[in-house]
This record gives sequence, structure tokens and C-alpha cells, in this order.
Amino acid sequence: MSDPIQVRVAAVRTVSPKIREFTLEAVSGQLFSFSPGSHVVVTMKGTNAEGKAKVWKNAYSLVSDGFDASRYVIAVRLQDESRGGSVFMHTQVKEGDTLEITPPSNLFAPVWSAKKHVLIAGGVGITPFMSYLPEMKRRGAATEMHYSYRGDATGAYREELQVDEQTPVTFYDGAAGERCDLKAVLGSQPLGTHFYVCGPESLIEGVQETAMELGLPSSNIHFEAFAAPQPGQPFAVQLEGSGLNIQVSEDESLLEALERSGVEVPNLCRGGVCGQCRTQVVDGEPEHRDSFLSDTEKADNDCLMPCVSRARSSSLTLSI
Repeated sequence: MSDPIQVRVAAVRTVSPKIREFTLEAVSGQLFSFSPGSHVVVTMKGTNAEGKAKVWKNAYSLVSDGFDASRYVIAVRLQDESRGGSVFMHTQVKEGDTLEITPPSNLFAPVWSAKKHVLIAGGVGITPFMSYLPEMKRRGAATEMHYSYRGDATGAYREELQVDEQTPVTFYDGAAGERCDLKAVLGSQPLGTHFYVCGPESLIEGVQETAMELGLPSSNIHFEAFAAPQPGQPFAVQLEGSGLNIQVSEDESLLEALERSGVEVPNLCRGGVCGQCRTQVVDGEPEHRDSFLSDTEKADNDCLMPCVSRARSSSLTLSI
């Protein structure tokens, strides 16, 4: 894994009641330029509700223009059922603080050969598309956006998008009963259009189901959903290679428990979508929560994604 980058919080601003934006600058040296759709993983060191030291690592899309490597900008939504990371960013991080991030990675890059690009965002899912737009303008790419949100709480960057005359944007305020007609949006596009969706799982599934109904190729549907690890029953893990025995608490992921014990596992998204942390299961029954493995692979129960998945059995034995 790449060496972490130390960054200073140069600015903090509220872009909606539940979303805060953070501008990050390198403590020393220069940041890397990045491609549209990239994200970084932010390391947050604090304490949990019991006052014990806790480390969170969350992936956040880069909102800024990748052509400008003088700064990175991320936006963080305060999650209703936060495990602590988004609360930390909203309540503890202030201008002048230092954070640790990974170099940018991209699991959601535009397909530049597409005839047209249709961006479909829900709530904080607008964030990766903010880095799409500058590059699409430079390339003169045919683009349109559909943005659903619920009132002022999650409707970030609307002012910036409303003054963007080059990209048609249709807004849908769920609090006012407005709803995006996915069938009309997907069914009215020319051949060769690629669709990009980021937001709640229900929105992603809605786009996928509508595309299937309309006979659109699945290769033209792209999505990103960083699903934060959800709590669950505690369980034990035995590591066959090292002989370590680790207890995974109800409020930490298996990956976090491994890292806490000094076991490094390759990872990029920490949200169950990239497959980098795929780990072999020797014994026990996993509880699969990822979006990477196929249904057949999940049924085989011989591997899991420790970033989000847990155990149905009281213990697991892993090959590492």
C-alpha cells in the first residue's frame, strides 16, 4: 500500500445542514493530480463513546478539480447512524488541524469513449460528479445530470450547479414530493450513452433494474456506493498463517480489528466494492455484506471482504 500523506485542513465550510466540506493542503511537498471520480481514505484518530482510543478510516470522494493538485476538497455527510467517523469530522476537525490520507484511487472513472454521459446523483452522492464536470467541460463531452436530494439537509452544491450553463441539471427535492422518472431518463438517451449513479442503494438498484427492463447493456451502467461497515454481533477470528486470535467487537469491522492487531490487508475503498481486501476463509460462515462478490461466490463461503463483511458463525478462520 502507498505511503500516507499528511495534510493540513485549510478551510472548513457547511454546504448543507448535514454536509461539511474540507479543503486539504499538503503539509510538505506536493499533492498528486487525480482523475475524475477519485477518492481518498481519511484516517481519524479519536475516542469512542466509552472513552477508548479509536481509529476510523473512511473513504471520501474528491470534490475538487483533479487538474489542480494544490489542494484536495472532500465533503462529509453526518450519518444518522454513524459509527463515529462522520461525527469526528463534523465535531472535531477544524481549520489548521492535520489529517492523514491515502493517495487518490479511482474506482469510478468516466468512460471517455461514451457518446454521452448521464450523471444520476442522490444526496451526498453528488460529490464524485463535482470532479467529473470540470474535465467533461474541457473535453466538450455531452453531459447531463439528474440530482435527487431531500430539502436543504442533503442538497449540497445546488448553487454551483444552477449557474453551470454547459451541463443541464434537473433537480428533484424529495421533501417536496419530486421524484426522478428513471425510465424516462434512461429511455430517452442516444445509443452509446453511459450512465453513472452514486447515492443510496435504493437509487443504484433502481437504475440497474430500469436499465435491465429497457434492455440497456450492463456495461454502460456504472455506480459507486461506499457502504460504511455496519455493526453486528461480536465474533472471534483465528488467523491460520500467523496463529493470531482476534476478537471483533460489535462496532468495528473485521478489517479494523485486523489492523488494530497489526495485520495489514491491502484495501482501496473500505466499502465492499473494489475487491482489494478479498481474504480466504478456511472455516466458519461469513456474513457477506459486499457489492463485489457474485451470488455464487458468496454461496461458496470460501472468501469474504473484511472491510464490510462479518461472521454468521461464532468464529472464522482466515488463511492469513
